[in-house]
Amino acid sequence: MVTGNIFHCRKNSWPPEEYVSRHTLHLFDFDSAGPPKHAWRRRLNSHANILKEFSITFMEAIKMVRLGIRLWSYVREEASHGRKAPIDPFTRESCKPSASQGVPLGGMGSGSISRGFRGEFRQWQIVPGTCDSSPVMANQFSIFVSRDNGNKKYASVLAPGRHEGLGKARDEGISSWGWNLSGQHSTYHALFPRAWTIYDGEPDPELKVSCRQISPFIPHNYKDTSLPTAVFVYTLVNTGRERAKVSLLFTWANSIGGVSHLSGDHVNEPFIGEDGVSGVLLHHKTAKGNPPVTFAIAACETQNVNVTVLPCFGLTEGRSVTARQMWDKMMQDGQFDRQNFNSGPSMPSSPGETLCAAVSASAWVEPHGKCTIAFSLAWSSPKIKFLKGSSYHRRYTKFYGTSERAALNLAHDALTNYKRWEEEIEKWQSPILNDQRLPEWYKFTLFNELYFLVAGGTVWIDSSLPSTNVKNDQDSPEDAQRVDVKVTEAEVNRRHTTISEYSTTSGCNGSTGDGLKNNSDPAVTQNKRNSNNLSEHFKWQDQLDDYDDVGRFLYLEGVEYIMWNTYDVHFYASFALLDLFPKIELNIQRDFAKAVLSEDGRRVKFLAEGNYGIRKVRGAVPHDLGTHDPWNEMNAYNIHDTSKWKDLNPKFVLQVYRDFAATGDMQFGVDVWPAVRTAMEYMEQFDRDDDGLIENDGFPDQTYDAWTVHGVSAYCGCLWLAALQAAAAMAEQIGDRFFAETCKTKFCTAKSAFEKKLWNGSYFKYDSGSSSNSKSIQADQLAGQWYTASSGLAPLFDEFKIRSALQKIYDFNVMKVKGGRMGAVNGMHLNGKVDETCMQSREIWTGVTYAVAANMILAGMEKEAFATAEGIFIAGWSEEGFGYWFQTPEAWTMDGHFRSLIYMRPLAIWGMQWALSIPKAILDAPKVNMMDKILISPATFSLSLTETGVRKIANKAKCFGNSVLHCAC
Repeated sequence: MVTGNIFHCRKNSWPPEEYVSRHTLHLFDFDSAGPPKHAWRRRLNSHANILKEFSITFMEAIKMVRLGIRLWSYVREEASHGRKAPIDPFTRESCKPSASQGVPLGGMGSGSISRGFRGEFRQWQIVPGTCDSSPVMANQFSIFVSRDNGNKKYASVLAPGRHEGLGKARDEGISSWGWNLSGQHSTYHALFPRAWTIYDGEPDPELKVSCRQISPFIPHNYKDTSLPTAVFVYTLVNTGRERAKVSLLFTWANSIGGVSHLSGDHVNEPFIGEDGVSGVLLHHKTAKGNPPVTFAIAACETQNVNVTVLPCFGLTEGRSVTARQMWDKMMQDGQFDRQNFNSGPSMPSSPGETLCAAVSASAWVEPHGKCTIAFSLAWSSPKIKFLKGSSYHRRYTKFYGTSERAALNLAHDALTNYKRWEEEIEKWQSPILNDQRLPEWYKFTLFNELYFLVAGGTVWIDSSLPSTNVKNDQDSPEDAQRVDVKVTEAEVNRRHTTISEYSTTSGCNGSTGDGLKNNSDPAVTQNKRNSNNLSEHFKWQDQLDDYDDVGRFLYLEGVEYIMWNTYDVHFYASFALLDLFPKIELNIQRDFAKAVLSEDGRRVKFLAEGNYGIRKVRGAVPHDLGTHDPWNEMNAYNIHDTSKWKDLNPKFVLQVYRDFAATGDMQFGVDVWPAVRTAMEYMEQFDRDDDGLIENDGFPDQTYDAWTVHGVSAYCGCLWLAALQAAAAMAEQIGDRFFAETCKTKFCTAKSAFEKKLWNGSYFKYDSGSSSNSKSIQADQLAGQWYTASSGLAPLFDEFKIRSALQKIYDFNVMKVKGGRMGAVNGMHLNGKVDETCMQSREIWTGVTYAVAANMILAGMEKEAFATAEGIFIAGWSEEGFGYWFQTPEAWTMDGHFRSLIYMRPLAIWGMQWALSIPKAILDAPKVNMMDKILISPATFSLSLTETGVRKIANKAKCFGNSVLHCAC
């Protein structure tokens, strides 16, 4: 717990008055128009440097050459079928990444558009799994000011400077517009999900302008947070002696990014809605058979605000109105003709033609007067279609229907509801922002890292609407020839889910351990019967949950690693969802619980070694839920065989127990318990010397998938110890006492072996092998202890050992890297040199650094914790850093070169907030004494959970409600 002011020896805070004059701040001190006290800030004329990507060393290249060849072949094979490989290091974006990002637009799961801090709309992710980072430069806000009967005029696009690709000022396109803003007196202030841009006398010295960007990201609000819409509220203050006519212009291209505007058959259509809301609908016909998209740009007409539209203009000669003519019209009149509302739908655009629309809102602002003008942007793409066939309806369609024209209603409701959204956002954020104990940088970075839940390729579907499965004719013929897939288990249907266990006639489903035998084995047959019985239990339980259905949720590992809900990374990021949207988090765990009990026997080639295996092994937690057919074709990751990874199953058990303890949801516990027990039993095969500990297998068999591990490892071993404790605690509360005692027995044996093999007096060694890096100090060595403490369980080790290991990490991995201004490097030798065994050992992982900081908070090392995490802020978010704001990468090297921008793991900063304010439900939960055990033979550890056992547990849960079961030994 935080007891006093934390780590104020560095400033890293910027009061708004350092960026905006006090006089201007005073003028905007109403209706949330002024920037907040706590925010990430930039001047609009700040340089947006090109970001530098990491490179591998010559020796690393030699080691990875075979993998590289196989990966190249796989990428090409996927491309031949019209698909993008989930990992493709060979293809580069035409638009080089730069330090130009800002707060993204919209809620979660309905596609997203980011908006750079200088005002450009970029990072288009409307189609699932695709991201086009290039800005669409026709999408702009502009301002026109007229004073003194038109003798004084100002006109400018509200974006600084001229951008590449605008063309010559003489042409008919957007280069003919007035790009007159210097940005010297204009500033950007970001506090996700809102952002403020203050134009302090630009372009009119006597007009102060505030643009407030608002998106409906509201914790625990599962309706509004799903909406694909955003609002831009302009507040105008006239400091001059003359009244001013001010016209704001919102222009938008009929495009979903990239070159999509050139594909043709796009149509624009004006509309007049209710409550003074009017604008233009832009119907976009997507390519490659993707569902259509409709945009709505709108403004709200009031007694003082007049709204007009230009439904169509083009960027070249050929259209009746060009961009130049549109600009000239605004310069002359400050508005469009009212009869444009009667023009109806436009003619479809021709291939190669760009179709744009504009909405103008004009008002008179009296001397020393104020005025507010509000615009909205919405997009409606009700259906999601994945490349291998499955289609779903997005979550927002539950409330707005499945018509693309829902964009009109979305735009309308955004303009009528945004004030309520802001009230709810401020109510959520204020306690943290007003907490005087917390460092300034941490407060706004905590919220700004949430950008990923919008811009991380999120998909949120409405599970109450029927899904349509359409087989795609682009499926690989090789896949069809390679396997013979047949269903051998009863389906587990949850209105929206089908999980089946597959077997293959190819003979690849042989023995993989004591619990995984050939299908002819009677034990496997019995397991299948048990699974059928479990299916009936799930069906029965699903009927009880209709009233509480919040749909199903996907988010990418990163925009460069296109895999949904990557589980070893979700382990770090999940604190954000659990804290803010716990029902979504529980549903993700339910999806993985069902996946544990399934098997997919389709044959897969693993690229690291070139060997073959099956796609999904029963009992193994999948690495991800898939890429081109999520939920139905899991484990898109094919570098290694993740059924042999040692961290996924323990991470599943730890996450499930944490979520169970935090929510007190006994029904959730009952639902997932069979999968928890199966996941634990599956890991038994990796204890090769019967010491209770799992051993790694001499390849990178965990989330550090380029960093080889031998024997017992600090990372996986600690996770396993924590999982044993969590499983025991959950078993006791669920009512499976026998399994609880089994886990306790194993824990005691395993803990002794772990400490004996890895503890060296000050930290836990990387692994028990004899390689050159076996004694390395791994930053993530206490990941299991992090979850143990976060879940209210007893410490895995003595307090001395925990604090000693964390202090060693702080002294070496943190402070010996640029004086603590970079984060925690993954591996460090005792001589103070970075472990350069592989690419990942020498990297700084942003999310892992946040996780280490959370662990330090839980251990009472608050000063070290915030100093550690501040290194990520300095290197990634500060003005002196590398420019990774709103695109935090997975990793950077010692020289600041990134790997994998816009990545899931940095959401682990919410693990720090969790540590600072652990829920009362966890603090009050009964503690499990792992030493209080009975003697049980290890041979009984792998007993199957029968239907009878499930029924008994379910009945107990019904009797006890949400209470916690206390099992005395």
